[in-house]
Amino acid sequence: MLTIGDMVMMGLLAGLVAGIAIGSAVYGREIRRMARFLRERPAESNARLSVELPDGSSRELARAINAQLDTIQTERITAMVKAQEFQRDLSSLAHDVRTPLMGAQGHIQLAMEDARSQATRNPGTEMQPHPASDRERHLEVALQRLDDVRDLLDQLFSYARAADPDQILDIEPVAVQPLIAEVLVGHYPEFEERGWEPILEFDDERFMLEADRTALRRIIDNLVTNALRHGAGAPVITQRGDAIAFSNPIAAQAAAGIDTARLFDRFYQADDARGSKGSGLGLAVAQSLAGAMHLHLSATVERATNADAADALLSIAITPTNS
Repeated sequence: MLTIGDMVMMGLLAGLVAGIAIGSAVYGREIRRMARFLRERPAESNARLSVELPDGSSRELARAINAQLDTIQTERITAMVKAQEFQRDLSSLAHDVRTPLMGAQGHIQLAMEDARSQATRNPGTEMQPHPASDRERHLEVALQRLDDVRDLLDQLFSYARAADPDQILDIEPVAVQPLIAEVLVGHYPEFEERGWEPILEFDDERFMLEADRTALRRIIDNLVTNALRHGAGAPVITQRGDAIAFSNPIAAQAAAGIDTARLFDRFYQADDARGSKGSGLGLAVAQSLAGAMHLHLSATVERATNADAADALLSIAITPTNS
């Protein structure tokens, strides 16, 4: 015979079982709702998972899921931005390749028309080329345009190699001053043509950087080439502490168009430099090589405070990333 206590206990057990069953059903419905939300949510949606149950475990699960959704969205946006940048780079590259090729084609056509015109005027006679003829001039310009394309392709190849994550670098202590002097000697005819005399100022002539010698030489060569192409005066190369700085005067108009935050981006060219020779890859190659050796390039432009001054000063510094 059941006592009152037994009946109370059975009632409690029955209530507990019923409560568990109800709770399980409610929790199962909540889990299914969450699963449906994730299954039907568009990939580009900003919607986040909400919680309909007051318990802490559901809220913790929702927070973890939303954190993952935030991460996925950030990665998606980053990928979209990179894709847009790549499309802009391709457009710039197509323009840079097409322009000299079209120029070469035009001059070759002019040379051919000149040859046909001479043949029409002098039928049956063999034409003798004249060193100063229009035809020769057009062919020389065409060759120069094709050289520009070759230079651009060389820079593209250099950038691809510099950005290759599998490249193998031989990192060792490299004496910087003799390496810079070697690069400057290689550019001596260009400096002589401009009447410039580069200046080297080192606090420590035995200063060394941990680097791959060939890669560091390429960085230095690209910085010197940049100074020759866009500078308005001889560069001054200094060593202070761990930093190597390449400074040279540039035209005030050119300085106004320089965005130092983008100077090392691939294909970046300041507005004033777009008509000059160059691909906009030299400094990007230098920055990529520097990063592979735990070095960093940074740029500053000091604009003249005197309104009558014609020049500003562009400085590009090489520093270890841990300095």
